[in-house]
Amino acid sequence: MAGDAVEKAAGTAVESAAPSTGASETSDVDIPAGTFAMGDPFGEGYDGDGETPVHEVQVSAFRISATTVTNEQFAGFVDATGHRTESELYGTSAVFHLAVKARPEDILNRVSPVPWWLNVRGADWAHPAGPLSNWTDIPDRPVTHVSYNDALAYCAWASGRLPTEAEWEYAARGGLAGQRYPWGNELHNGTPGQDAHNCNIWQGNFPVRNDLDDGYLTTAPVRSYSPNGYGLYQTSGNVWEWCSDWFLPKYYRTCQAQGTVVNPPGPTIGSGRVMRGGSYLCHDSYCNRYRLSARSSNTPDSASANLGFRTVAL
Repeated sequence: MAGDAVEKAAGTAVESAAPSTGASETSDVDIPAGTFAMGDPFGEGYDGDGETPVHEVQVSAFRISATTVTNEQFAGFVDATGHRTESELYGTSAVFHLAVKARPEDILNRVSPVPWWLNVRGADWAHPAGPLSNWTDIPDRPVTHVSYNDALAYCAWASGRLPTEAEWEYAARGGLAGQRYPWGNELHNGTPGQDAHNCNIWQGNFPVRNDLDDGYLTTAPVRSYSPNGYGLYQTSGNVWEWCSDWFLPKYYRTCQAQGTVVNPPGPTIGSGRVMRGGSYLCHDSYCNRYRLSARSSNTPDSASANLGFRTVAL
């Protein structure tokens, strides 16, 4: 019964089809060395996430991909290496309940304590909404259902690495100091309709109704919306992005005590690996984590339909 209900709900959610944006191109941007204030200056973060205290961080110059890795790029990696993701090895992954494309018998259970996630047999990077979907329909959207370990494997093949959390926030800010978002402090532009949106997050009543004001139920093409001041796309919303650091909420206090920290690598222990940027499921009512300072984490073997990554060149 649950599977039938999910398939019917998914059938009513229609997202706009966007033209290909050429996002399969390899495109890195140079980030200049600099110093910035890392963390939440507004006191809007969740207590357990450790977004404060704001502390000064010095970052060396580096080169980072303008977008998250796309389905097409990841397919090239798989073709070249034969890599099988952890979702493929496990046989299941998590898909948002309104987006599932699967037979009822392949929808195994709801994920506790987040019942809007369904454990779907056959969901993986190549079948992002379930076994009745295929990455070839959305080649220029972020690859998802990739674990931290899968991301490391891709990076090794691509002669790259994951960004540190400090590098990620510094690059994501695009040179804007102390702002909530890559474009400033206000979430929306004054123009009504799709043009009012600067990022791909949830609109409507989460998790039962997405009004699709921005045109997307799930992921958007990776070059949707305007880039930030450094040329990075969608560092707020769309998909969470893996970073290299372990996640430890008290780590910022350790950094502040050191004064200006230089290229912090993150703590040596933690409850999971850092994720940054938020996703298309973020909403003020429950997950205001599409702000630039927002942090979250997951275990290195975890994967879902709203989690991807970008790379730093070696």
